Amino acid sequence: IIDFVLSNLTNSEILSIYILTQYKAQSLTEHIEQGWQLGSALRGRNFFITIAPAQMWTGEHWYLGTADAVYQNLHLLSNFDPDIVLIFAADHVYKMDISQMLLFHLENNADLTISGTPFEIEKISQYGIICSDEKGRVCGFWEKPKSLPEEAKGKKLLASMGNYVFKREFLEEVIIEDSKDKNSTHDFGKDILPKVYKYSKVFVYDFSTNKIKGEIAPYWRDVGTIREYYEAHRDILKEPPLLNLHNPDWPIRTISYRDPPAYIARNVYIENSLIAEGAKIYENAKIINSIISRNCVIEENAIIEDSILHYGVIVKKGGIVRKCIIDKFGVIDENDNVRENIKENYFIDGEIIIVPSPPPKLRIHKNQP
Repeated sequence: IIDFVLSNLTNSEILSIYILTQYKAQSLTEHIEQGWQLGSALRGRNFFITIAPAQMWTGEHWYLGTADAVYQNLHLLSNFDPDIVLIFAADHVYKMDISQMLLFHLENNADLTISGTPFEIEKISQYGIICSDEKGRVCGFWEKPKSLPEEAKGKKLLASMGNYVFKREFLEEVIIEDSKDKNSTHDFGKDILPKVYKYSKVFVYDFSTNKIKGEIAPYWRDVGTIREYYEAHRDILKEPPLLNLHNPDWPIRTISYRDPPAYIARNVYIENSLIAEGAKIYENAKIINSIISRNCVIEENAIIEDSILHYGVIVKKGGIVRKCIIDKFGVIDENDNVRENIKENYFIDGEIIIVPSPPPKLRIHKNQP
């Protein structure tokens, strides 16, 4: 998922990037090192994408919240002395020309600009809610309210996307002040945003106005639930795609793997699907409205419909997979219909079945007692 925010930043010519990570960051670190080293030596010291792991610079604790993560890394700003600092979440799927938000921020001489997107009112408890006037100046902020606040009724409302543009001096001021508050959870949404709009120039950038060549409409989705994660994949397969991975004017970059091309045997039926490199699809298999990841194996007469198969999944002969998410290295047995043979370790979210990865095999040396 981090490829989306990194692609948005680099496509927008924002090329000085620190990635703040905390725990269980090994796979993320490897992904960045393998896929996002874009030749900084050739383009100068202001072109970099660097992991900044938690190192307890300011005390004996890891990051306590999003604001504390920035506070513990304020020293990084002194290396470049920027006037503007962008803080962007890396857990959403979206395509955005960030230069348009930057221009809005500068035109309003804002201390802080938050990106906001229209939302369905029944999902109000899932988002930070921003109220603004006709010029975009924020007049209210509520972090995941249970219902619509009385003072917000009849006003323009947007959901916070977790993306912020700060004047550097203002960022340092509010972050240092928050670090001294023992009652704070040190989170931007919970602690900082509900306060600062009352005494500072805080604006909201309406993401629905963002324009990208080759895109039919702005796209943003919070994939924090199984349903939203599944629907984001479905958006790739719509015609035209709501989430377009094939737009040459706004590429979504990732690691370039060295797997061989996908193999597709005779009499295979594939409809409205994506097949990644290294996949093997054998005779009489059927794949409809699905995403098949790298190095998956679909054996003879298997059926895959409305499903997402992650890396290295094997569906054996005659296996039937419908409306499932199968995690990496998952195996569907011969002639097994997943929906009719739900095992104890499967997860069910509505009509979606999630087949987890199998436990790693224990490899014991042959001479070990």
